[in-house]
Amino acid sequence: MTTSDAYEALAGRLGFPGSVLLRSILESLMTPQQAALVEALPGSVEEVAQKVGVPEEEARRQLDALYYAGVVFPRGAFDKRDYYRFARHIIQLHDATLGNQNLDVEKDRAFFKKWQDFCTEEMFVRLGAMFRIVPGHISRVVPARRSLEGLPDVLPCEDYHEILKAQDVIAVVPCSCRLRTSAAGELCAHTVETETSHCLQFGRGAEYVIHRGTGRRLTIDQAIALCDDIEDDGLVHRWANKAEMLDVNTSCNCCRDCCEEWVSLDVTDMPVADWWEKSRYEAYVDDLESCSGCQDCLERCQFDAVTMYRDENNDLKAAVEATKCFGCGACVVGCPYGSLKLRAVRPPEFIPGAVD
Repeated sequence: MTTSDAYEALAGRLGFPGSVLLRSILESLMTPQQAALVEALPGSVEEVAQKVGVPEEEARRQLDALYYAGVVFPRGAFDKRDYYRFARHIIQLHDATLGNQNLDVEKDRAFFKKWQDFCTEEMFVRLGAMFRIVPGHISRVVPARRSLEGLPDVLPCEDYHEILKAQDVIAVVPCSCRLRTSAAGELCAHTVETETSHCLQFGRGAEYVIHRGTGRRLTIDQAIALCDDIEDDGLVHRWANKAEMLDVNTSCNCCRDCCEEWVSLDVTDMPVADWWEKSRYEAYVDDLESCSGCQDCLERCQFDAVTMYRDENNDLKAAVEATKCFGCGACVVGCPYGSLKLRAVRPPEFIPGAVD
């Protein structure tokens, strides 16, 4: 196979045969010789070297460089790396190559821009179409921890601090989506990723980013403090849609204007509720008199569930449209007057595995 065909084969394996934009990204990530090595994966370093016809040590050196670049992934221990595979899907390649604390939105702007062009022209539409045929509700919204304070019978799997405490290893990397949009000049409306990283990694995912040097390890105290920052910014916690609090590698803290999944849903007019599950909770205006009509909740709600209206005194007041609310708690945390609260509207068995 020619090196030209290797790039094409890799683009095809990611679901984008013939994509000129993805090919340009792949050419930025690997040399023609490296592309030939990756096309020969999965396999051991020895097997790949024999297939491509290069010395084993050269194959190892090139594959190791691609590991640190986020292109190939080892089986087993990260410090051994005798067996590699290519990215399983386009999201993995996107996140591994862009979610990197060593990248700079100014210095690496051209690379980010290639990804941004590919995402807007091809990837979002393709992902949205894929989400329509894949069984949904793999992820669940987890309420902001501070929005649950004082509520009874909160399950451990919906208390983000308890989720964090259950993890053996925690790390954080910059959100690949927000770095990409920032570099493209499309700044996030909710936070500044270049100042604070928000994408939490656990277990093997944490070990991966720590070993590559693309993220940093967090203590539990640091993780809880970051959780508070995430909630201050109105970002949305997500977790696997199950009661178990282990065996999840990544916990996204999302925003509607940047998240690759959320944007893909909006671009293809797919309801978020068809892909993400709601929490067990729902926001409501608990104290209408204290509501000043400041509209902070309107700005913080990313599910279009908050509206404003004029009461009998012509004062502006907030209201929550229950069917649209995902119970993320962002409006509750951000209300300066304590007018908004969460309440449980779904039973514990709503979360798979929560009740035996």
